[in-house]
Amino acid sequence: MDLDATDRRILTVLQKEGRITNQELSERVNLSPSACHRRVQRLEEEGFIAGYVALLNARRLGRPTTVFVEITLSGQADEVLEAFEREVARVPDILECHLMAGTADYLLKVVAQDTEDFARIHRQYLARLPGVAQMHSSFALRTVFKTTAVPV
Repeated sequence: MDLDATDRRILTVLQKEGRITNQELSERVNLSPSACHRRVQRLEEEGFIAGYVALLNARRLGRPTTVFVEITLSGQADEVLEAFEREVARVPDILECHLMAGTADYLLKVVAQDTEDFARIHRQYLARLPGVAQMHSSFALRTVFKTTAVPV
């Protein structure tokens, strides 16, 4: 499915204001409420809209520390990758896991209360992940820029 300019305007607004009412959205994109609703439903069905979430403030929730962890596995066989991916998805403190090209096999984004809490996460979860040969952790000092908006 090709996106037209109206679809792109709808997606742009919804990325920034996911709780906007259909009436408000239809006014913002210059459509009737029923036509706007049909388009949003179609965008959902076609997979352009994957879901709706509340973006939480990690600092307010006591998780101000962000750690990026580079993981190098002991091998690249499918069973090694699958075992690692299955187990890493179960770690509650990991927000993201990316299979990488380059020096590391995976890059994890972990949230923690502080360095002591990260040490706990490391001992309890990361050190026990299957197939891990090396791990390098980098602590974010400050978030300069952060967005969830994909260019439309």
